[in-house]
Amino acid sequence: MTTVPAIRRVLVATKHLKPDAAIDKAAHIADRCGAELVLFHDLDYPLFLGAPASRRDMRQTMRNERQRALAALERLALPLRARGLRVSTVAQWDYPPHEAVIRAASRARADLIVVPCRARHRLPAVLGYTDWSLLRESTVPVLLVKSPKRYTRPRILAAVDPTHAFAKPAALDDAILGTAVRLGTRLGAAPHLVHAYCPPVAVGPQDIAGTTLRLLDEQSHGTAKRAFRDLMRAHAIPAGRGHLVRAHPVDAIVRTAREIGASIVVMGAVSRRGLRRFFIGDTAERLLDELPCDLLVVKPARFGARVPPKRRGVRVLVDLPPMI
Repeated sequence: MTTVPAIRRVLVATKHLKPDAAIDKAAHIADRCGAELVLFHDLDYPLFLGAPASRRDMRQTMRNERQRALAALERLALPLRARGLRVSTVAQWDYPPHEAVIRAASRARADLIVVPCRARHRLPAVLGYTDWSLLRESTVPVLLVKSPKRYTRPRILAAVDPTHAFAKPAALDDAILGTAVRLGTRLGAAPHLVHAYCPPVAVGPQDIAGTTLRLLDEQSHGTAKRAFRDLMRAHAIPAGRGHLVRAHPVDAIVRTAREIGASIVVMGAVSRRGLRRFFIGDTAERLLDELPCDLLVVKPARFGARVPPKRRGVRVLVDLPPMI
C-alpha cells in the first residue's frame, strides 16, 4: 500500500496579488494540517530595454517590481499570520508560469500546490497557472480551485480505477485513496469513492451480438464490482460511501460529485512522452470544464520530474537601432 506523505507545506500561486478563493482554501488546509503556507507570485512578463537604458536600469526595474510584488504578498499574509498561521512569501522572475510554480514548490519542499482554476479550458496555450502542463509535469499534488465555497462541511470524492481499465498503475489508486483519507481526516470529511466502468459496445448484427453482449455486460459489471469491493475493504471504506457507475468516467464522476455535494474530487493522472502525452489525462482535462467543485490531482509513486530546476529569469525585449 502506498504511503502518502503528510502535508507540512502548502504553496499557493497567486497571479493577481489579491485575496481569492485559492488563498482562502490553501490557508484553511494549512491551518487544519498544521502546515506552513507559502504565498507565491511569479513575475513572468517581459521587460522592454529601450535604447538609452542600461543593464543597470534593467536590474533596478527588476528589483523594484519584485519588491512591489513582495509588499503585496506581505499584505495578503498579514491577516493570515494574525490567525496563527505560519506564512512565508516568495516572488521571483521566471517563466513559463507552470514551470515557475513547479520550481517554487520544489525549492519550498511543498507537499501540495494550490492554484486558481479558470472557468473554461478550451485553449490550453493560454491557461497560465492551471494549464495542462502543470497537471502533467508536477510531481506534487495539485489542487485546482474552481468553487468559491469554503470547506465548511466538505465532502471528498475519490475517483478510482481498481480494474485498471484506463492503463493507470495499480499503486495510483492507493495514492488517490491515501490522499483523500488523509485530507478528509484533517478537514473533517469522510471520503466517498466512485468507480466508473464502460459496458462493451456491439459490432455486427444485433440479433447475433445481443446475447453475447448481455453476457459480456454482466461480466464487466461483476469484475468491476469485485475489484471495487476489494479496494474499499482494503481501505476500510463503508459500502454506503461507494459508488459503482456504469458510464464514462467523466460522466460518472461529475454525476456522483453533484449527487453527494462534493467539495473536492481526488483523481490520479499519468503522463506519457511523445504524441500520447496529448491524450493521456483527457479525463482530467474534461473534468476541469464539467466539475462543479475543486479538483485535486495526484501522481503515481516514482513519477519523475521533467522541469529543469534552474529558473529562467527574466525575458528581455531589446530596442535595436534601425539598420541602415
